[in-house]
Amino acid sequence: MIKFNSQLKEISEKLLNSSDDLVAKRYNADDNFYSKEIDESLRGWRSNLVEIFALSIYKEKKDTYNQLEIWGSDAVDLLINLKLPLDVAIEEVRFYRNLVGEIIRDEAVKNNFSLEVFYEIISRFDSIVDRAIYWLSLSYSGKYLSRIQAAEILSLELSVPLIRISSKMAILPLIGDIDTNRAKHLMDKTLLQGSKMDLTYLIIDLSGVPVVDTMVANQIISLIKALKLLGIQTLLSGIRPEIAQTIVKLGINLKDIPTFGNLEQALQQIN
Repeated sequence: MIKFNSQLKEISEKLLNSSDDLVAKRYNADDNFYSKEIDESLRGWRSNLVEIFALSIYKEKKDTYNQLEIWGSDAVDLLINLKLPLDVAIEEVRFYRNLVGEIIRDEAVKNNFSLEVFYEIISRFDSIVDRAIYWLSLSYSGKYLSRIQAAEILSLELSVPLIRISSKMAILPLIGDIDTNRAKHLMDKTLLQGSKMDLTYLIIDLSGVPVVDTMVANQIISLIKALKLLGIQTLLSGIRPEIAQTIVKLGINLKDIPTFGNLEQALQQIN
């Protein structure tokens, strides 16, 4: 057992000593399509991966798994910063699995390992590779989802831009589709900003809204009623012919709400 452990350590040390050469092989591989700048940026985490693979040959699995968790998180940060997809990192792991696997095979032959011992080493190594891919996938999914959620929040914030045009007047230009989530945010944000700005008039411009359905119309009417309770008179502009037809077909009553074909007409009404 002592001799066997010593042999495993020798294989590990050989891999560690060959780390620079193994990293360079990826750089010179036929299927390497990265730019020189990206290759240089990947060099460090390639070296870390080789080191983890090397040490996994004789270290406890638990220790290696902990290292892989940290490596996976750092690797994903790098991928995202370089704007590289997840499959790039997975391909890197597979590339080094093959290289390290070949070295293990050669050393097993050199040291006359039995088939049983060789199978045990390879099985252990494969579990490390699987865990590397697992942590990459988990970290990438988590961080990518976080970025999407942050982008959605920012998008919602930007989608309710109250533009002040005088001390008592502002315009709310709506652009794009309005779903349930955006409609709720629209209500909350507009009421809060309208109150803070101490407005008397607010023009909601629908020129950039492609479709006005029952949900959108009802949300806008609810918003107008809530604004009225705050002492803010609301006008609707950008009522295109197709929107007018839709409102009539839906039986939505806008008789108490001033409506205009364009923003200029609404502004003239107030002035």
